[in-house]
Parts: sequence; C-alpha cells; structure tokens
Amino acid sequence: MNGQKRLRDYGIKIGRMKTGKRNAITDVAGVTVGHCTLSNGDMQTGVTAVLPHQDNIFQEKLIAASHVFNGFGKSMGLVQINELGILETPIILTNTLSIGIAADALIKYMLRNNQDIGRSSGTVNPVVCECNDMMLNDIRASYVRSEHVFSAIENASTDFYEGGAGAGTGMVSYGLKGGIGTASRCFTLYNQTYTIGVLVLANFGKQEDLLVNGYPLGRELSAKELDESEKGSVIILVASDLPVTSRQLNRIIKRSAVGLSRTGSFIGNGSGDIVIGFSAAQRIPQQMTGLVSVKAIHDNDMDHAFHAAAEATEEAVLNALVTAETTVGRDGYRAESLREYIDWVKIFDF
Repeated sequence: MNGQKRLRDYGIKIGRMKTGKRNAITDVAGVTVGHCTLSNGDMQTGVTAVLPHQDNIFQEKLIAASHVFNGFGKSMGLVQINELGILETPIILTNTLSIGIAADALIKYMLRNNQDIGRSSGTVNPVVCECNDMMLNDIRASYVRSEHVFSAIENASTDFYEGGAGAGTGMVSYGLKGGIGTASRCFTLYNQTYTIGVLVLANFGKQEDLLVNGYPLGRELSAKELDESEKGSVIILVASDLPVTSRQLNRIIKRSAVGLSRTGSFIGNGSGDIVIGFSAAQRIPQQMTGLVSVKAIHDNDMDHAFHAAAEATEEAVLNALVTAETTVGRDGYRAESLREYIDWVKIFDF
C-alpha cells in the first residue's frame, strides 16, 4: 500500500489462502487505520489508531474479544472487553510510557462525540495498547501528546503506511527494524466470502530465531541484540466480517499465536504478547431494551477462520519488517530493514 514494497513483491508468498484486495486489515469493510509519526533524531515514536467502523462506535458497538499470551504489558481496556465481549472505542497503539496520555486523549475524543457519556449512559472503556520503543526512541522524553492521538484518528484511511509509521516508528523486531504490518485472508462459507484482517505492532523476537516463510534467515545474520533475553512485545489486532460470538472470536484470535511461531517467536518471559479481535458483522446498540439477536456460525465451521488468522498474522509480521526503513535513533542505535537481507531468503514452494 501507498507504494511500499511488501513481502509478496519479493516473490515470497505466505500460505495458501487468498488475500483481500489490499492484503490488509482494511479489507474488512469499514475498518480504517491512521498514523501520527514522530521521527527526528532521538525522537522515534508515534501513535496508530484503528477505527473498527465509520459510524459512532460507542452508540453502535462491536462484538470483541482479547487474549493475553504473555502479560508483560501495560494495555488498557482488556478487562471490560473480556467481561462484556464488546468494543466501544477506536483502538490506539503507542509506546509504553504514553499509555496514560493516549487514554486521556481517547476519552476526550469519545466525550466530544457522545454527550450521554458520564450523564445517562455510564462511562466509556478506552482501549490502548503499547510496545516499548526505548531502543530507538528517548521514551523518557514523553513526546506523544493528545493532539497526536487526535491526528491519528482523524487521518485514518483504508490505505496506510507499514513499517516505521505511527506507533511503529521506534520498534525493533528480531533485531531488525520492526513496526506496523498487516495482511488479510478470505474464504468462502455458506456461499459467502468472509475476510480476516490482521494488523501487528511488531517489537519482539530474538534475531537468531527469525524465520521467513520457513527459511531460517536469523541464523545467517550477525547477532545485533544487546543480550540473549527476549524483552520485546507484539500487539495483534484481528478484524473480521464473520458473524461470531465473543467466545468464538476468542477462539479465532488465539490462532494468531500460530502465525507468530511461524516467524520464530516463542513468546518469551519479558514479552507482552496481546491480541484483540472484533467482528464487524453486526452491531450492538448502546440504547436498546429487550432481547438482542446475534447471529453466529456453527463451531464446526471455525477451521477456515483459524487458518486465516494464522496465515495473516505470519505475513503481517514479515510485512512490518520488510517495509520498515533502516533507522538510526537514540544514542546512534541502528536498526536495519529486513529488505537489506531479503535476497538471502531461499523461496520454498509449500
């Protein structure tokens, strides 16, 4: 997207399933993504906003679920998602120490557009996730401000940059430049085509473990990590137009771990590995009395979605690495792009 050269442009095709038109999370109708990028010397950070649909999401909520693979993270909003099974705000991604300012800005955005919050309809559950970009970014400087969150939301579009953009600006993954990556998969069920779209904020992995479509590229690269421990994180967002319950969605999003493992991740002790999913197939109105009818596929038909979540996650991670530009950040720390080594990869025809 936006003219960037992605993994498939190098002849590397992940899996067997068909992709959506953009091969992105925005292949799910209504989903948009926006960035605010802050890149200048020691300042290598930013904000990414994911809007689940284009109407008022507080008034028309979506079925949602989340899962924590490893809880070394500081995300907000997961408790209520797991309890109620709904999403009622955009999802904001940023760096670890900007969680507070991002949540404050998201709350202000929601109050501005919903006069009933805090008056007649209770409060609101802001969803904010983070990864630690301190290798490239002077995270103590607190560069992120409320206006950056507003900008990311307002700039959201179906086409967006990957790699070192928005929240991905200062991220490092597998010892290389990480950041934002996305992919999608489509499948037919009940004579209809459905889409699973994934967006990742990749900031995890030991370099020696990196796999590119099964090829052990990490073993061929010189060690560039500060130490042998795995201290990164990854945030995974899974969107779909498949009609599911929150329980079923939770089952689907857990399969993103398969995609992570195919890139070499073992979900280390110091890694915050979190996935949030939402379904755009049906909306839950804020103002309603009486029964709510929710359609859902049969559990016996879940395998297509499981497969799609795994493949899309794997490709999204690799897209993040290959679209990212080589970056020099705080104290001269240099993170190289995967594309500097992509020609080393031997293409396997699975």
